[in-house]
Amino acid sequence: MIDQKEELLIRELQQGKDEKHLLKWLCEPKVLEFYEGRDKTFNFEDIISKFFNRNDEVSRCMVVYQGKNIGYIQYYPINKDSSTLADYYEMKKVYGLDQFIGDTEYWNKGIGTLHISSMVSYLLNQRGANRLVMDPMIFNGRAIKCYEKTGFKKKRVLPKHILHEGKYRDCWLMELTI
Repeated sequence: MIDQKEELLIRELQQGKDEKHLLKWLCEPKVLEFYEGRDKTFNFEDIISKFFNRNDEVSRCMVVYQGKNIGYIQYYPINKDSSTLADYYEMKKVYGLDQFIGDTEYWNKGIGTLHISSMVSYLLNQRGANRLVMDPMIFNGRAIKCYEKTGFKKKRVLPKHILHEGKYRDCWLMELTI
């Protein structure tokens, strides 16, 4: 278990248990609009290669709310191998976060704020993070509002930062500093 807050549990992904949820979510156009892109298609093998048996520094986790798997979150130390955010390469204890609520029934209920604040607490208190960063696409207003509620601040625009649905999209560099 990574962290537990109220009715929320964040735990490491478990192969043989979590693939079906990830596949379902990554076949949902409402989710793909903000994560990966609606032009992407996923099959079971894609889920295995993207989320399991990886030899990297990314910690991949399931978000469980009231006993139901509802989303995904990952965290990783920012360095040359894990990120393109060169501003942070020389800093110590900087982590990046990526996440989505895959079960759209749980959107707009404050659960995103709960799971981000839970992960922030874990990274600060258990991992000794000094700074956390995220890079949501500028058009993802719901996510940006959620991140701001949990203490993240917009630092600057990252022009043409991510390829999404066939176009390079601008993103906000958002940061939470201790």
